[in-house]
Amino acid sequence: MDDVDDIYMQSWTGTIIGPPQWKGEVILGSDSKDPPMKSKTVHEGRIYQLKLFCGKDYPDNPPSVRFQTRINMACVNPASGMVEPSLFPMLANWQRECTMEDILTKLKKEMMAPQNRKLSQPPEGNEEARFDQKGLVLKCCIL
Repeated sequence: MDDVDDIYMQSWTGTIIGPPQWKGEVILGSDSKDPPMKSKTVHEGRIYQLKLFCGKDYPDNPPSVRFQTRINMACVNPASGMVEPSLFPMLANWQRECTMEDILTKLKKEMMAPQNRKLSQPPEGNEEARFDQKGLVLKCCIL
């Protein structure tokens, strides 16, 4: 939860740690004795902060999801950081049983999708323009 005065528990902060590798492409070691390694994603080791806002109709309708940390992904509006529901199937086909943890997990998997895994990213430390400095009480973290 992100605001201690939010008695309806609508505003949440989430954290995703960028995935280290993706299945598929294999890079051979520089020496024939070196074992093959899995390719890294451009998201490896990056820490992404997100805001999730659950309206009064949650869980019947999905929360809005916005990256505080700047990120380039096919389903994220680059100017606002909003995850576009029409481009992110989990939000487009929302089911009441889905959780905020499910959203963060799917976004992390989306980082490994072919259209996102090698997409150039903004320099790290680029979240100030979107960061809201409220009292952070509880964070949801997907490692």
